[in-house]
Amino acid sequence: MRTAVILMILAAIIFVQSPAGATDLDLGKGITIGSGPKTVIEFTDPDCPFCRKASKYFESRRDVTRHVFFFPLPRHLKAKEKIQYILSQPDRAGAYQDVMSGRMDSIGKFERITPKGIKLQEEQFEIAKKHKIDSTPTFMINGRIIEGFDLKRIEEALGQ
Repeated sequence: MRTAVILMILAAIIFVQSPAGATDLDLGKGITIGSGPKTVIEFTDPDCPFCRKASKYFESRRDVTRHVFFFPLPRHLKAKEKIQYILSQPDRAGAYQDVMSGRMDSIGKFERITPKGIKLQEEQFEIAKKHKIDSTPTFMINGRIIEGFDLKRIEEALGQ
């Protein structure tokens, strides 16, 4: 009995200390935004209003490095095309900001989508599925998974 309790405590400590599910995540496939000491792994959809609120919030955080992965929701019909556009650009972080700000919502068809951008969008989708992402936004912060733009939980996880 005592051994089982000790093992449960050790498992809980390991879970809390390592980013939830992030140990095998290829961060090079995401978009890196910022250079702060605190790491946020984010799964987002460019047409999700809560994702856009989260993006705006994180723009003001200089203490965070974000690794952004896309997970287009089926009900957002233009999301996949927007993601492919973002991932096709030389400045992916800049394209991300342009799309997430809403400045590009009126564009009918996105130009300059490359095979590399399409492939990366498909790889990111598989990464999200592998990590059982099913809603946006979803964040991995300091061993915690936070679904939705729950500002209180995000700030707690970041140590605010």
